[in-house]
Amino acid sequence: MAGPLTNWNTGLFGCCEDMSSCCYGFWCCPCLACTVAGKFDENRCLPLCDICSPSVLSAFGIPLIVPPAALALRVGIRHKYGIKSSLCKDIATSCVCVWCSYCQMHRELKYRKKNSSVVVMQPAPMVAPGNPGK
Repeated sequence: MAGPLTNWNTGLFGCCEDMSSCCYGFWCCPCLACTVAGKFDENRCLPLCDICSPSVLSAFGIPLIVPPAALALRVGIRHKYGIKSSLCKDIATSCVCVWCSYCQMHRELKYRKKNSSVVVMQPAPMVAPGNPGK
């Protein structure tokens, strides 16, 4: 993260700003969640923890309210791109509307990948110290 903090490029309910992400999330949100993880260079199966872990943990009497993968991805994206918010807001967003959160993260990653620039630098040549006596 470099530079000043910015806002998310679209709001949580900004589906009309990118209808393809909205339709993708509506018709197959688990697929969208896996795509978001992949675009963020994480394991594409990571969001499946959000689907499987509540039932497994509740079998042992442990309630799980916060989807761990959605929260981790949201915080990671926010930190990588310097987006203003707080952990408390990320938890609330992930708990209240996880699918909207995945749609927002997908739009953000599409925007960031589209507007990124790559700078290719070559290292300066190294000159080995010579033996002046020979």
